[in-house]
Amino acid sequence: MRITVVENEAGAGPGLFAEWLAEAGVDCEVVRPHRGEPVPDRAEDGLIVLGGSAAAWEDERCPWLPATRALIRDSVETGVPTLGICLGAQLMTLACGGVVERGEHGLEVGVKEVVPLPAAEEDRLFSGLGPVPAVQYHGDAMTRLPEGAVPLATGDPYPNQAYRLGERAWAVQFHPEASVEIFTEWTRDSADNLTALGHSVEELNAGAKEAEEGLIGAWRTVAERFAAVVTNG
Repeated sequence: MRITVVENEAGAGPGLFAEWLAEAGVDCEVVRPHRGEPVPDRAEDGLIVLGGSAAAWEDERCPWLPATRALIRDSVETGVPTLGICLGAQLMTLACGGVVERGEHGLEVGVKEVVPLPAAEEDRLFSGLGPVPAVQYHGDAMTRLPEGAVPLATGDPYPNQAYRLGERAWAVQFHPEASVEIFTEWTRDSADNLTALGHSVEELNAGAKEAEEGLIGAWRTVAERFAAVVTNG
């Protein structure tokens, strides 16, 4: 089984998910449209759409976004197991009729607690997860979910942290794929901007390192469960 992975930006790859999915018997075929590779029309076995610094509506900045939204929409409608991560979640939201806007609370960055909602207990990916740490790095927010979406997790200050659409499509605002090393690369590359916004890069990185065990424990489980959806239907 092979999952199509759309990488929207260099440095924002599948991270730990590639390792965890491979261990579960599922390979990742990474498509990099930011390098000129075409977005496929279909994802046969599964689809993951990753994050990036662009907004979900910035088609002029990232000309492949319309094709990516179309791929997501097709995957959701045809029941292909689908996971949208951060920008990928926002693209799913737009593709399926929801609303994404600039976040009224500004940038959410660092390791923050994500709290499962009641519907998560019956969900194939989120069941049994208590409040868990999650890596955040986004300035836009999913302000209205698509019709029929089932909210699965919330947080502060942005309440729409995860939802399911249909039976086999999920969107998460955070970064379950990001290792501590990946997060520290992000903060290093954006250190000047983070400092200008009043964030301490050292504190952000220390918080990620402190939460590493909890991050791996929670999101490895979700990756393995997504692999099971791909392989078992």
